[in-house]
Amino acid sequence: MNKKLFALLIALMTLSLLGIIFVQGYWITNAYQAKEDQFSFNVRQTLLSVSEKIQLRELEDYYNIYSGYVDSIDVPDNVNFSELIYTTKNEGSNETYIFSDGILEEDYKLSSNFLDTEIDSIQFKKITNKKTTTKIIAGLDGNKSLPDRRFESFTRLKDYQLKQFEDAFKNISAKTPIHKRVSGTEIQEELTRELHERGVTSKFEYAIYSNELSTKIKSKNFDLDPENTYEVPLFENEELNTNYVLFVNFSGKKKEVLSSILGMAMLSLVFTGVIILAYSSALSQLFKQRQISEIKSDFINNMTHEFKTPIATINLALDALKNPKVKDDSEFLSRYLGMIRDENRRMHAQVENVLRISKLEKNELDLPKERLKLHEILETSISHVALIIEDRGGYIETHFGALKSSVLGNESHLTNVMVNILDNAIKYSEDTPKIDIYTENVKNTIILKIRDQGMGMSKGVQKRIFEKFYREATGDIHNVKGHGLGLAYVKRILDDHDAEIYVESEKGKGSTFILKLHLIS
Repeated sequence: MNKKLFALLIALMTLSLLGIIFVQGYWITNAYQAKEDQFSFNVRQTLLSVSEKIQLRELEDYYNIYSGYVDSIDVPDNVNFSELIYTTKNEGSNETYIFSDGILEEDYKLSSNFLDTEIDSIQFKKITNKKTTTKIIAGLDGNKSLPDRRFESFTRLKDYQLKQFEDAFKNISAKTPIHKRVSGTEIQEELTRELHERGVTSKFEYAIYSNELSTKIKSKNFDLDPENTYEVPLFENEELNTNYVLFVNFSGKKKEVLSSILGMAMLSLVFTGVIILAYSSALSQLFKQRQISEIKSDFINNMTHEFKTPIATINLALDALKNPKVKDDSEFLSRYLGMIRDENRRMHAQVENVLRISKLEKNELDLPKERLKLHEILETSISHVALIIEDRGGYIETHFGALKSSVLGNESHLTNVMVNILDNAIKYSEDTPKIDIYTENVKNTIILKIRDQGMGMSKGVQKRIFEKFYREATGDIHNVKGHGLGLAYVKRILDDHDAEIYVESEKGKGSTFILKLHLIS
């Protein structure tokens, strides 16, 4: 895939994912805001309803007292009667109807002893509606008319009386102390009832303020928090400037609003998380597939990483055989021809190793193991690279301190493991290769250390050198051919042998590969 197209595809996928995350975040924010607005609306409607009910309750309480008192008074202070009369006549039946609709207003000046106020009296108006219907039928001679039927009804106009009483009562009641007009219990009960009807379950605290000063009517834990407190006018009287305000604080507002969208928000976050994980996994696989694709494209050229050592050994051996002085030296010829044969076999084994590494990853490769002497494996491995070391003027010195070296392993693969490590030590030595090999016994194991004085590596590289296809992307390492399979192969083989490998290194000072294998008796 073209690099620009690949980058564009990644950018579009990332942009789409960010867009999904943004939309989900925007939806959750809007849902929270909508629920918060709904909460505020319900609370404000509740406060308005409670305020109206408290004021109406107070008015009706005193109205009922004075209304009953008025009924016991025979003579009002003033009477006013208004009446509307109109008639209709049916020519066919000679019937005439006379309708009258009258309003009787009786004014009473009553004592205000029922109110805790300095005002002596209060005006109370008793309003009665009188309705009369009279039916008149014409006489037989057509001249004389006699009333046939008369209907009368009297109705107390309570709503009008209440309105009239409210106008008179309003200014008088305003001078009554607030704690005698409403109780905390009443406020608590009314608020609880109204909030329950509107589905608001959050705990609340309340208080009544007068001209921005707290009154006695308030709950124990009330806190005037502007963010979570709502207010409504109570017993408002602009003429006398006695404006009471009922404040209600909902400390659990955010919790209730959040809980109302928590289910959907959690589902949204879970699905978004799944999308992010799927995207990350897909992106990781995409990069891996791209990397593998590039590796496969370069595989033929990079194969020299595995074949360089045997090919170099064969070339050196052939150059030595061309020397006319050694044509008659049968021992010399036999040695170098044997070396060429061994290196050809190892190249064949390298090809098999490349094919087998995938089987190792799938745990499909069953390596036959036998009793081996690790020191002998090391000697054989050293012989494979001896000519290259000699050609570059370097050395490999052994310091076999282990008294026991018998292990259970596969000879071919363990030899390849050692050759791979030695080969890396040679290739990553910029100057003359200087390699030391140490062994020692620790309890029932043998510890092998292969130390070079080459380039070394950073801590970050040390953590990844055993990963398949990994190669350091800095410095002169680009000049060393390879495709990141050598040490990955080493790690896989040692894992199959129940052995351990790790590296100690410092940039510019060389590296030490440490192997730990179990001994057998």
